[in-house]
Amino acid sequence: MTADPIRARLDDLAAALRHFHSALLDVAKSEYEFMHGPINSPYTFFNLVTGDPAFQWLRPLSGLMSTLDEVVDQKNTVLTERHLGDVRQAYGLLFGSTDTRFAEFRSGYQRSRHDPQVQAAEAQVRQVLDAHAA
Repeated sequence: MTADPIRARLDDLAAALRHFHSALLDVAKSEYEFMHGPINSPYTFFNLVTGDPAFQWLRPLSGLMSTLDEVVDQKNTVLTERHLGDVRQAYGLLFGSTDTRFAEFRSGYQRSRHDPQVQAAEAQVRQVLDAHAA
């Protein structure tokens, strides 16, 4: 563990979110390939993920991950429990039905949640979040 326990906890959370995002991305890719045929190169896949509407629903999670990475990468910033709380709150907003900005994310997630890889990755995120809530 690093000398900064909050930074280490945020690093754990960032890793769990990357794993969750990857699992969701795999499902979205499979759906896309079912409808449009194989994606033949990593470059093509990158362009689809960043620009095609079929992958747009993942962008709020991508944004959360990016923001978290920026916070953790600020080596001279003192990280506090508030940073953990902010991430927990933002993650909750993605799934909460009261915020309509993330309805598209929730819809895509609902289509993906049957996948065992997604279930395991989501459980890992929740485990890390719950450990940090205590």
